[in-house]
Amino acid sequence: MFMAAAGPALHAQESDRATLELNNAEYFAADGAEVLVFSNWYDGLFADSKISGVEIIQHGERLATNGDVRLSATPGQWDPIGRMVERVVDRASGKVTVTLEYPDYGFTYRIEAQRAGQSITLTVVLDQPLPEALAGKAGLNLEFLPSSYFRQSYFADGVPGAFPRSPAGEMVTTPERNAASGRDFGPGAEPLPMARARDLVLAPEDPAARVRIAAREGELALYDGRNQAQNGWFVVRGLIPTGRTGRVVEWTLTPGVTPGWRRAPVIGHSQLGYVPQQAKRAVIELDRADTGGGEAQLLRIAPDGSESVVLTGTPENWGDYLRYSYAVFDFSDVREPGLYALAYRGQRTAPFRIATDVYAQAWHPGMDVYMPVQMDHMLVNEAYRVWHGDSHRDDARQAPLNHEHIDLYRQGPTTDTRFAPGEHIPGLNVGGWLDAGDFDIRTPTQYAVVRELAHIWDEFRPTRDQTLVDHQLRRVEMHVPDGQPDIQQQIAHGVLYLASMYDAVGHAIHGVVEPDVAQYTHLGDAASKTDGLLYDPSLAFGERTATHSGTPDDRWAFTSRASALDYGSAAALAAGARALKGYDDALSAKALALAEQVWAEEQSRPPFTFSHGNTTGGWLVGEQFDAAAELLITTGKPEYAQSLAALWPQVKPRAMFSLRTALAAMPHMPASFRAEVEAVAREVATRSEPFTGANPYGVPITTGGWAGNGSIIEMGLTAYAIHTAFPELTDASEVFRALDYLHGTHPASNLSFVSGVGAHSKEVAYGSNRADFSFIPGGVVPGVLIIKPDYPENQENWPFFWGENEYVVNMTPSYVALVHAANALAQ
Repeated sequence: MFMAAAGPALHAQESDRATLELNNAEYFAADGAEVLVFSNWYDGLFADSKISGVEIIQHGERLATNGDVRLSATPGQWDPIGRMVERVVDRASGKVTVTLEYPDYGFTYRIEAQRAGQSITLTVVLDQPLPEALAGKAGLNLEFLPSSYFRQSYFADGVPGAFPRSPAGEMVTTPERNAASGRDFGPGAEPLPMARARDLVLAPEDPAARVRIAAREGELALYDGRNQAQNGWFVVRGLIPTGRTGRVVEWTLTPGVTPGWRRAPVIGHSQLGYVPQQAKRAVIELDRADTGGGEAQLLRIAPDGSESVVLTGTPENWGDYLRYSYAVFDFSDVREPGLYALAYRGQRTAPFRIATDVYAQAWHPGMDVYMPVQMDHMLVNEAYRVWHGDSHRDDARQAPLNHEHIDLYRQGPTTDTRFAPGEHIPGLNVGGWLDAGDFDIRTPTQYAVVRELAHIWDEFRPTRDQTLVDHQLRRVEMHVPDGQPDIQQQIAHGVLYLASMYDAVGHAIHGVVEPDVAQYTHLGDAASKTDGLLYDPSLAFGERTATHSGTPDDRWAFTSRASALDYGSAAALAAGARALKGYDDALSAKALALAEQVWAEEQSRPPFTFSHGNTTGGWLVGEQFDAAAELLITTGKPEYAQSLAALWPQVKPRAMFSLRTALAAMPHMPASFRAEVEAVAREVATRSEPFTGANPYGVPITTGGWAGNGSIIEMGLTAYAIHTAFPELTDASEVFRALDYLHGTHPASNLSFVSGVGAHSKEVAYGSNRADFSFIPGGVVPGVLIIKPDYPENQENWPFFWGENEYVVNMTPSYVALVHAANALAQ
């Protein structure tokens, strides 16, 4: 069920491509090297997502990006970037022309990329001279991934140099840069060039990373952006001269074309393993020019280290997807428990198990480590290690009016509270989880976590206890049992935050977040991001008393009313109230009373429709539907059933997003509602989209600026919910397919996307410790990002790609729920 149809046969061997040609996908390609020219554009979240401009892919790895005119040598995430006006591709002449502009400066320019054998001629063309305001600022930049050049060398006009492993270059103070960065003390600074030349050769010793750039005139400067920010890149830059028009900058860009190079096969498989009865499919990813063929083997490993071949076969051709071809080796019939490995044409996987208890412990790192690490307003300790101190005791100040924050928050024209802008709002310094790799508390994420954990408790009742949580002492001790189920303790932590919003201001707020760029980019201990003291403007900067400080580092609370947030919070409070019974009856009663109070108030008047980014709740009708369902399940009151039935006609056209909720509420609803939901469930269960997608993995791989592991987990959970309600409609095999994908059966590599789960997993990720090139066990990364038009990417050697590698706290509870579903099916 839901299997993708077989595609065309694998390509026959192509002749070696020794020169760059502009292909049907509109990028330049030769063996071992491709050059993309504005195939992507920035995703709208931030100006700089490292996914656009001129980009270079060599030996299958994207090692350069953001080839464009920029206004500083090493621009950061919020620095201005040009706006694309037009992109014209002329395949006949092998030329791509892109027109861009900086409207604020009245500056329009063109970037032309023209094939030239194994090189690309890259040119900046001006019809009008560079505006005076941009003199000495505007230049053609091309950024190179630092981890691709660690331990590598370069030549600058024939003079050798070495790329530094860590930033140690010369800096110069720049007050202008200080203002842009939001620093509140000390001068800002920018790096000086590591080298200057007309001809640069990067990594001459390594064909996989070798790139040559020669300037027709003027100078190339090589910078190390990591001196300015841990996520900075190596940058090659050529300034645009003033007073000139026409071809003002011209580079000859020569990537590492390697005639005959072919990417080695990648054996996609579960790094964790398989239960005996599930489908077991290794998806083998092949270079398009690979003829395929050869036999795959399943090897059984004995305790003495000896190996036996259990199964041999020729993988079945699947066809093409994105830039690669695929074949499938099915070993579903092998059910005997044991330790196994896969081999194919010189490639061999790590060992994995076939066992009935494969998934039994997969969720433990998430609940034992990741979720405690993300707990805000607590000191979190793990044996000899303090993950962070008691953070943000100074929460929170009222956000200023009509203010748009750098990270998707916005305050409207009023505060909608009794507090003046900048005034301290007491009571918000309790509970909640740090949202992601940064340090804000985003309310929609908080209520998503509480609901998912409550649903796990409803259905599976996991009583695992490995974490000590003491809210009185504001302290967490990991791997120390305290006699209480960890999931209930985490639910209580989230409910405490949700309740604090109503105690403090009377309604749900968007969240609390650091006020400026300098604090937002903080890495390390969350407790060191603020001084923990309430801001007092009457004190001098840096002056302190026992309780107050003159340093305005307190996080801001964004408080414009949005009914979607209130309904979402009410849903979580109602679900949390169920789960907290018998654990904390007082908090359970408070949560339910708040949920019912919020519902009654929202029903008594027109909704507040303030909306901005992803911080003000989801679709209003959907949030209301969720609240009615959770209140119905918790209380059984007919008024909520009536509301649910009344909302269903609006929800039904988008039922895929609310089907789990509808299925959970179904036992509390009349037979007519059950019939409606069953019809939708049947339709979902019998269609291929969105449960699979046109790919060999049988899951919905998304193509936006944020990778799609969340959608894949939701697919599995929805399938399980349908199976639980209507077993005859589906066998819920999608649960295993989703977990196989997360654990390594996916494009680009075979790493498990769940850190610390599986033989080889994500060990370089975008968590609070990303500057250490490390990970947080149990965190789930977004996964494979599709760099348009056809490049699947998840970089393991560079943690700062947030769209691929950033943990978000609600992903782990969803993964924990999916693993529990798999365990239930396995039993």
